[in-house]
Amino acid sequence: MTSKRPAAAVAGNRWSTTPHWYLWEGGFLLTGRGVGIVPPHTHHAIQLVVALEGSFAIRGAHGDWRRAQGAIVRPDAVHSYDPGGALNAMLFVDPESTEGLGLVAPLRNDITLVPEERLADCAAELRRFLEQPFESLRIPDLVRKCVHAFCTGAPPSRRLDPRVTRVLAAIRASDDLRMSVDAAAAMAFLSPSRFAHLWKQQVGLPFRRYLLWRKLTRAMLMIGRGRTTATAAHEADFADAAHLTHTFHRMVGIAPSVLMSGEFFEIASPFEA
Repeated sequence: MTSKRPAAAVAGNRWSTTPHWYLWEGGFLLTGRGVGIVPPHTHHAIQLVVALEGSFAIRGAHGDWRRAQGAIVRPDAVHSYDPGGALNAMLFVDPESTEGLGLVAPLRNDITLVPEERLADCAAELRRFLEQPFESLRIPDLVRKCVHAFCTGAPPSRRLDPRVTRVLAAIRASDDLRMSVDAAAAMAFLSPSRFAHLWKQQVGLPFRRYLLWRKLTRAMLMIGRGRTTATAAHEADFADAAHLTHTFHRMVGIAPSVLMSGEFFEIASPFEA
């Protein structure tokens, strides 16, 4: 685990306006008292929101604001979020992971509100975690417990096509996120057009847009390691800092400067790829 500041510096109660980011390759946990409305944005991760006090408000691309203590946002769904100054926790989960497939399978809407009672144990665990000295080894187990609290029914019967799984594994194993559609298609033993169709059918968005999301999560890790926006953009294969900033706004609804104002902790992925 690495952090922007030593763990000792942030030991103890972390109930503050300062956001705390617990990052891994492909996802993250964010806790804090958000202030201000996060404007419409869309990202490939499944977003789980848990109110640790009070409630928050959320809305999709259309419709009214709804207040809730828990919500699931489907991958690639446009949404806005208003924390209302209350303490909340948000989990961003890779939808291609086993846990992600389990979360997505029962969803019928872009945003699904989750009853408070279903998340009571998860919320209590998160509160205890924030009240106690920082323990990095607890986080993966805590994240898994909270994800399972959002899951309903049996494990998913759907599995990704092995050809898509092969390409996903290559992307995750590589530091180079500039793979072309032609190279990915060759790896899947398909023509580029057939691969592009299969990929979008299985993953839910075009191949290049998926790579852009992976670049963004890579840039978040780089910023967490203390890189500047310009350096993080270069190391994550963005054209420049402006391109990274624009992508942040479009996919996360915030600027990288907001991300840089928080505390960072890098952990191993809690999930099976």
